[in-house]
This record gives sequence, C-alpha cells and structure tokens, in this order.
Amino acid sequence: MFYHVKELQYHAKPERPDPVFAKKLQEILGGQFGKISVALQYLFQGWNTRGNDKYRDLLMENGTEELAHIEMLATMIARLLDGAPDVEIDETAKNPVVEAILGGSTPQHSIVHGLGAAPKDSVGNSWTADYIIASGNLLADFRANLNAESQGRLQAVRLYEQTDDPGVRDMLSWLIARDTMHQNQWYAACLELEEIEDIIVPSTFPHELQKDKVAYTYYSNSAGAKSTKGL
Repeated sequence: MFYHVKELQYHAKPERPDPVFAKKLQEILGGQFGKISVALQYLFQGWNTRGNDKYRDLLMENGTEELAHIEMLATMIARLLDGAPDVEIDETAKNPVVEAILGGSTPQHSIVHGLGAAPKDSVGNSWTADYIIASGNLLADFRANLNAESQGRLQAVRLYEQTDDPGVRDMLSWLIARDTMHQNQWYAACLELEEIEDIIVPSTFPHELQKDKVAYTYYSNSAGAKSTKGL
C-alpha cells in the first residue's frame, strides 16, 4: 500500500518559466531511462521477488523513492510551463525569437495537458512498458538497474549543463546525487550476488549441458589478430 505525503522529497521550483526546457525535462520523466521506467522496473522486480526479503525490500524502497522523483519532475515541468507567454502562431513571422521558442517547445503541453507534464519523452513519444525489465533473475535485473541509473544520470548531467536556471540546477543536482547512490548500490548488489552464485546468468544451468569447448573462446571477426591479443 502506498500513501501520498503532501510534500516533495526535494523542492522543485524554477526561477522563471521556460517551456523549451520543460520539453527537455520530459526525457528524464517519460523517456526510456526516465523516472517512470525505473520506478516501475524496481516495483515489478520487487513484486516478483520470492524468498529473499532483503532484496525485495531494496527494490520496493527504491521503486517508491522513484515515484517521488516522478512527482518532483512533474512539478518542475508544470512550473516551467506556468506563466509562459501565450503567443499567437502568426507572431512567429514577425519575431524570430518567438519562432525559436515555439519551435523548441511542445504544443501538447498547452493543448492537451493544460500546461502540465505528461508520461512522454522529450519528442512526444508516449511512455511504454516495453522500457522496463523484470526477468525474475536478480543478478540480471540488478545489472539492468545499474545500466538504467547510469543512463539516467548521464542524461540528468547533460540537462544540468543545458540550463542556467538556479532552481532547475538545484533540483537536478539533487537527482544526480541520488543517481550516484543508486549506481553504487546496484553495483554492490551485483558483486554480492556474483560471490553467492556466479558471474554467468543463469547460474543454475548445468555446465555439462553446454558446449564448454566454445564457452570460453573468443571469436575474432575482424581482419588481423590484434583483437584476440587485446590490442
């Protein structure tokens, strides 16, 4: 069961409206590696975990935190859109600055979503459950989580570098720090599982049933021998 506390995990208040950057922020909200993806990825992995309360709790706690990050980003996007100038399309012919703003913003933010965030990426593609991974194998899933946090942090850092709004940077700086923690966390969990089981997934398949002769042989498909020698 989830409860909604009427406060943000961290404040999300821009200094000024910016519909163009609101569009960019949609990527880390509803994109492939956005907060909607990781929240549902962790929650479904947690709901599907059997017989290991430690890892189930880890997944559920992180999934719940990511729901809070969705709320922060949705709030920030709405505030970036709130108060943005309502400009007639015909004005673009007279004012190249206005044309640039309209060209970089998302019309659906005002037409469909009433100046609010949407479960979409930065170019308007709707979020899809195809983005999430929940295989039932903890090591495989934790590796996917590490990748998701790596990609998410990479995008958040790039967004940080594309704005000079102090309020937006403050929120992104906080999210970047949490992504740092989550990367370290999933990496540590992977190492722990590799020590308990094996590096290879799944570890339950008998080695005698695979063709071990080719299981540890590097095939070079490039001209020359440099790749086989590690050059």
